Amino acid sequence: MILTDGKESENCCPEDVYVTDVGLTWIASRWSVVDMFDREPDRHPRPEGGPLAEWLGFASLAVDEFDRSKAMQLGQDVQRLLRSPLPENTIRTAWLGATHGLFDPAEYGISARTWLRRAEAAWLARARQDDSAFVPLPPQPVVDEELRRDVLQVIHPASGRLSHEAQDPPFGAPVTGLVPALERVVTEACADLGYRFFLRAMKAYQVPADRGSLVALGERFGYPYWLVREGLNDRTD
Repeated sequence: MILTDGKESENCCPEDVYVTDVGLTWIASRWSVVDMFDREPDRHPRPEGGPLAEWLGFASLAVDEFDRSKAMQLGQDVQRLLRSPLPENTIRTAWLGATHGLFDPAEYGISARTWLRRAEAAWLARARQDDSAFVPLPPQPVVDEELRRDVLQVIHPASGRLSHEAQDPPFGAPVTGLVPALERVVTEACADLGYRFFLRAMKAYQVPADRGSLVALGERFGYPYWLVREGLNDRTD
């Protein structure tokens, strides 16, 4: 579930109006910003540390982008993966698919888990500028078997198209084994995070989807109103 101040979020609350993603998948969604500025480099000065520094900057920015409760989601997501039994390549593949193949930690000589730790450190450093005593909550992965099953059920109809688009993209690195990786995140780490990774990949590769069923499942996770809807290639339109 999306974290709130002690309760699940209400759908379409005023503070949720412009929230189109949260946590680790919000950082992944920044691939579109990176791609836009890569196409127009003269209009965007890049960090001296290169792409890795740019992505770590997004982790810091998450603190400023959201209210405190939603800003905490990044720490939750990172720990849900780090404390899971998922192998390195599964985490890397799920992340790579969510970023349209535009940010692969391996290109910078680090593992996916090392990238997660660095992102968490950047986020914590920024959060502690405002509150030096800030301590993240322990991870609360969604392990409900019914929710896991229902996420897998919505992934299945899109699996063939999503796999094809990820393996043969118009730009970005090809991603092999994306759907099995997403399914393992759902079943071995967290149903909520696995679902958001799936949604992010569907939007990245513009795979047609039945918005109604995806929105209905998102409501069960307590997602902000636009988290599922924004950027989705709705085949029912």
